[in-house]
Amino acid sequence: MDDPAAEGDSQLRRQTAELQRSARAVEHTMGQFADDADRRTILAGDRTLLATERTYAAWVRTALAALAAGVGSTAVFKNTLPKLLGQLIGTVLIVFAGVCLVAAVWRELRGTPITPHPDIKPIPAALLVPMNFFLLLVALAALIGIWLV
Repeated sequence: MDDPAAEGDSQLRRQTAELQRSARAVEHTMGQFADDADRRTILAGDRTLLATERTYAAWVRTALAALAAGVGSTAVFKNTLPKLLGQLIGTVLIVFAGVCLVAAVWRELRGTPITPHPDIKPIPAALLVPMNFFLLLVALAALIGIWLV
């Protein structure tokens, strides 16, 4: 017969080896969870950045639509309404376009999220500000054109 002490030692060694394998598997899984959590944080920041850029695009789109509506309404109402009323309607729409352009840049520059290691880069402010300033000048030229023509 086998020695009961040796058999107990052998069983203890097997159980210890199994526990060590389980511990390594748990450590590996926990490491993956930590990596997944970090990755989810980065992706959440990227989604937030893309959402702020979509909001910026919506402000600019609204401004361009208001600018076109202001110029168009002035031309359409020239022969149907008193001239002053047509100019006032166009002025209100063009001023609204200017407010939208200023709000677009202000919100975009103020609302850019900070992520630890982003996968995407935000639109640079050096591009946003001059582009919106140019569109603001176009709105101002349209406003002057409405009142001088």
